Amino acid sequence: MSVWDDLVGQQQVVDRLRPAAESGSPAHAWLFTGPPGSGRTTAARAFAAALQCKEVPRGCGHCASCHQVLQGTHADVEVIRPAGLSFGVRETRELVLRASSSPSGGRWQIVLFEDADRATEAAANALLKAIEEPPPRTVWLLCTPSPEDLLVTIRSRCRLVTLRTPAVAAVTEMLVLREGADPRTAEIAARAAQGHISRARELAADPEAARRRGEVLALPRRMTSVGPAVVAAEILVKAAEADAKAHTEAMDGTETSALRQALGESAKGRMPRGTAGALKELEDRQKSRATRVKRDSLDRALLDLASYYRDVLALQLGAGTALVNTDLDAELRTAAAEGAPEATLRRLDAIMQCRERLGANVNPLMAVEAMTVAITTAARR
Repeated sequence: MSVWDDLVGQQQVVDRLRPAAESGSPAHAWLFTGPPGSGRTTAARAFAAALQCKEVPRGCGHCASCHQVLQGTHADVEVIRPAGLSFGVRETRELVLRASSSPSGGRWQIVLFEDADRATEAAANALLKAIEEPPPRTVWLLCTPSPEDLLVTIRSRCRLVTLRTPAVAAVTEMLVLREGADPRTAEIAARAAQGHISRARELAADPEAARRRGEVLALPRRMTSVGPAVVAAEILVKAAEADAKAHTEAMDGTETSALRQALGESAKGRMPRGTAGALKELEDRQKSRATRVKRDSLDRALLDLASYYRDVLALQLGAGTALVNTDLDAELRTAAAEGAPEATLRRLDAIMQCRERLGANVNPLMAVEAMTVAITTAARR
């Protein structure tokens, strides 16, 4: 057992990071990139654990330092997870100030910045200055989908670590051995997740997640005309809202309760004077997080829908590639026989255009309605 064991299908990354951790003098800034779900944050966390590990070889996985880093409780490893759609300059300057302090007990002061691509332009410039002139014992670990998501001046000062989409076989093996899934369920989940490890875990372990995905994949059968297409759009958006609520409601309640207690809430629920601002700030952060989770959930549903038409197109073109949705084999073959590749491509284009519109803050219902209508009418053009 070592800290590297959680990296699924990324042996080339392990082979690069392990010697850097053993060297005792790693580069001061690293950029972890790769497709969503490939394990960028997992790789960065494992590297942080190996850097703080006091055993030999580094990253033993069983010492106190390794456990603390992996559990997120190490005093000298700060993990930044942007809660909202962006990470502002004020938060970045505060982070840079904290990162400049000396380690309290570990070997390094490490900042692991998940979703660093959410930093605003001003925040990125503040981050650049810190990376250009880092304290001697500080290591920055930045995670983004692509190197192009950061300023060229930042990525030029980082060691690039590129993760690839894990193979279906590797994800299936992980689900069977570590999650206890039966082989058939594990393979279906691994293919459906398309290399997204946390998504594969969710689909294998949570029947509700598998049911929601099934509802998305049932939409092509229902979109027979414009009316059902509009209804399908509403179903998609409401499902994303419900998913976001399920993921954030309990977290919001816990955070609000903890803050109210910290600010001195009385036994009757009354708050001291001057605390309304802090509560309002927390509420704003929670709303921003809910918006982000809703968008992420909707984007995940769109990718599931795209996988359906990807399979149809592969069958129409005789590509010979493995299907993503193997459990819908018969339905996909029927859809491929009844349609034309040109119409399928137009449907895929409509889904990708919807994702772009959502990224540009177009009203979700309007964007999804335009997509479902375009999918429905694709064969008539």
